[in-house]
Amino acid sequence: MFSKEVYVGRRSELRSRMKDGIGLFPGNAEAPMNYPANPYRFRQDSDFLYFFGHDLPGFTGLVDFDSGEEILFGNDFDMDDIVWMGPQPTVRELALRCGITDTAPLSELRKYIDRALSENRRIHFLPPYRGDTRIMLASLLKENPISMKTLPSVELIKAVVSLRSVKDELEISEIEKAVDIAREMHTTAMKMCRPGVKEQEIAGAIEGIALSMGAGTSFPVILSMDGQTLHNHSHDNILETGRMMVTDAGAETNLHYASDITRTTPVGGRFSTLQKEIYEIVLKANIEAINASRPGVSNLDIHLLACRILAGGLKELGLMKGDIDEAVALGAHALFMPHGIGHMLGLDVHDMEGLGENFVGYNDEIRRSEQFGLAFLRFALPYVPGHVFTIEPGCYFIPELIESWKAEGKFSDFISYGKLEKYMSIGGIRIEDNILITEEGHKVLGSPIPKTVREIEELCSRT
Repeated sequence: MFSKEVYVGRRSELRSRMKDGIGLFPGNAEAPMNYPANPYRFRQDSDFLYFFGHDLPGFTGLVDFDSGEEILFGNDFDMDDIVWMGPQPTVRELALRCGITDTAPLSELRKYIDRALSENRRIHFLPPYRGDTRIMLASLLKENPISMKTLPSVELIKAVVSLRSVKDELEISEIEKAVDIAREMHTTAMKMCRPGVKEQEIAGAIEGIALSMGAGTSFPVILSMDGQTLHNHSHDNILETGRMMVTDAGAETNLHYASDITRTTPVGGRFSTLQKEIYEIVLKANIEAINASRPGVSNLDIHLLACRILAGGLKELGLMKGDIDEAVALGAHALFMPHGIGHMLGLDVHDMEGLGENFVGYNDEIRRSEQFGLAFLRFALPYVPGHVFTIEPGCYFIPELIESWKAEGKFSDFISYGKLEKYMSIGGIRIEDNILITEEGHKVLGSPIPKTVREIEELCSRT
């Protein structure tokens, strides 16, 4: 945990943004994996962590926006717990660590909410993403669990987004720690990227690094020669000469701040001419997008810049043709890069996605596009100091998508379908870094991770 003053300050800022009512923040409970006493590795709800700090199951925080009252609801550990877990702090001791003086058993929560409902007070809560939380909220509020999708407080969502979007120095320091863990993961993956090695061996090795240096991975490891599948969690392939391995992996610190880094390595550690041609285009898009990032520039601007660089490079190779600005405006480039340039990063690897992407990355003036590719851009608003983002352009040769567009004759004025076969063995290439928007511009977070052709080849040659 941070110091209690951090959590006191965050809740105070939240109260200043809310007009009235009660804010209810259920922490996560343990979830059984295959029988009740064998749970999945516990991960606390990020909003509960942000405002209350405790990384333990079975607690709910409450903030009264009218009176300022704050209560931590939870049950003290009993002797059965202590036998298996050792001595444990009381709920009151835990509450004091995050600056709360009032506590109550979980059984009192229902009485508190019943009284508030009888007084016609509004209960604000955030969108639940777990079934047990949805059922608990529905029971407390006397609603159908299905309604939990439509009843979350938009006012509370917007208030929380406004707070969590801008990271302070403590948070930035944690994210940098997470990036440094990811550096160890990715350099290890590069060194192991040799013909005959099973992807599973590498994925397991780097997940172990995340667990040994922090709280584990920030999302299931994406590692595959079949990098044309954007989120490929299968690790069944045996690495082959002439292919490329996409590794998209990040870590969480012990305080659960995340990193998200992608590197693409040629199997065997040496780039072929074809691989280098596409890789250098993606690298240019990555570097120039990062260099252009600063306050006032929008993530949409950076996305379109990267797309124009990608399309321009592909045109030089003869894979695209025609006017590049027109091609990007119409979405022809999305055949090769169907995703957005990046996303916010923080306590969630896709920060605050559980609150609703449109609340995080769009507003009443800037609406999400419906165009293929651009519709997947998670954030389109201008950057402000304190924003932390991923910058992750890519280029993919997706057989099914190419065949579909080719059969339709889609964007035939911009895409040279007959020349794509030569590059299909590449699969996919993605290069991703994590940046902080500063007052002056930007900062690439963490220690540098090899990404130029020379850097990767030199690292792989040392194995």
